[in-house]
Amino acid sequence: MPILTEPIGSIPRPVELLEGLKAFSAGNIGAQELDILFDRALQDTIKRFEATGSPVITDGEQTKPSFATYPIHGLRDLDPSQLPKLRAGPFRYQLHAADFFKRARLLTALPLKQAVISASALSLLYPTEGIAGYPADVFMTDLVDEQERDIRDCLAAGAHNVQIDFTEARLSLKLDPGKGLLRSFIALNNRVLDRFTESDRKNIGVHSCPGGDQDSIHSADIEYSELLPLLFELKATNFYLQYASEKNKKQVLEVIKENLRPGQRVFIGVTDVLNPRIESPEEIRDLVLEAAGMIPVSQLGTTDDCGFSPFADDTSTSREIAFEKIRSRVEGTRLAEAALGITPIAI
Repeated sequence: MPILTEPIGSIPRPVELLEGLKAFSAGNIGAQELDILFDRALQDTIKRFEATGSPVITDGEQTKPSFATYPIHGLRDLDPSQLPKLRAGPFRYQLHAADFFKRARLLTALPLKQAVISASALSLLYPTEGIAGYPADVFMTDLVDEQERDIRDCLAAGAHNVQIDFTEARLSLKLDPGKGLLRSFIALNNRVLDRFTESDRKNIGVHSCPGGDQDSIHSADIEYSELLPLLFELKATNFYLQYASEKNKKQVLEVIKENLRPGQRVFIGVTDVLNPRIESPEEIRDLVLEAAGMIPVSQLGTTDDCGFSPFADDTSTSREIAFEKIRSRVEGTRLAEAALGITPIAI
């Protein structure tokens, strides 16, 4: 059984695209000109991803407004005076992840994964005071319907894996140490996952990290021992966890070992996306071998701690560093396979 390795999602955008986005916002270029820049960025990203040797790639989220906000991009029924809050129903996605996926699918024959934002994150759009004529339970049903479609359309379009970004999981424990908020988030996300067959769920995963936008973190001080027992209750197969930047790695592995369930696979982050230093393949090999000493290899994979640029304007990490880290992850995983006597096979 090989040690699977996959990226999380986002890659820093080229300077040309970043400047184009600013020019578009200022009204200096039109949508058609911006779309040309999107195409160039996407083509370059796919080409560079392929050159890393990564067996699974993403579109780098080059054409997404952000990992979190694409469903509401352009939505008018939002209150701009505060954190985005819905003002009227019914709730409908404005953009769908499958549309981004299909654009990239034309450019590569490699297995391509697609990230989607969690239903629990989008549930925060509903205001605490409610919306006249649009009760919270109706909103939640609409939300679950919309995320089911988001995931199902990606799978139908041929996505190798669909990854639910659940970065608010760890943060919820900071906001509510009693875990009631986290339990409600997991229950909501399971309402979505319950709509898929066991076979479908083999290609559905969940990503959790303590944040990574502009090199900022929001909940790294929350121990995995508080999160993982509940996180692994999600009815998904693949779990992508920040690990490389964890200080007490042995404790993390012990918590994973105690809570990982049969049929689940954990992809541990082996590159720290907030540190510009490029890890050597040998360092990554050693991280993987240490993990393989506690987690069955059949349930172990490698990934990056987080996306390298979760929001379009994030320039905290260079494009070149991101791809070099990915290359090291791939090579380091292969070195670990060799050390364990595993013969890699094509996906």
